[in-house]
Amino acid sequence: MPVQLNHTIVHSKNKRESAEFVARILGLEVGDEWGPFIPVELSNGVTLDFATTPEEPIAAQHYAFLVTEAEFDGIFQRIQDAGLTYYADPHRERPGEINHNDGGRGVYFLDPAGHALEAITRPYGGGGSWSAS
Repeated sequence: MPVQLNHTIVHSKNKRESAEFVARILGLEVGDEWGPFIPVELSNGVTLDFATTPEEPIAAQHYAFLVTEAEFDGIFQRIQDAGLTYYADPHRERPGEINHNDGGRGVYFLDPAGHALEAITRPYGGGGSWSAS
């Protein structure tokens, strides 16, 4: 069997708030709480297991989601509807813009715990050039 990522733990200040936020923005479902975790399953079977952690501050992580063009439209609309600040770049130097890397579209935004989330329609290195709009 080839190696596959099955799940990862996402530390949060409030696991319910963070799981519901990610699920709402990405158009996914929140799973049933299991032990100390609240799962959000992605379409490829990988689960984000949200856990409340007493650590302060939480070490910010980066989570990138490869989505279809139609999914991107919905995600981007929900980001805007929620009044979130979004960026074209990972360093958050281009607020209010998306990028068109590799001929697709991409956007960065933060979750309630401060993790950097990214939605992209093309994997990196697939051709095209970087630009923002």
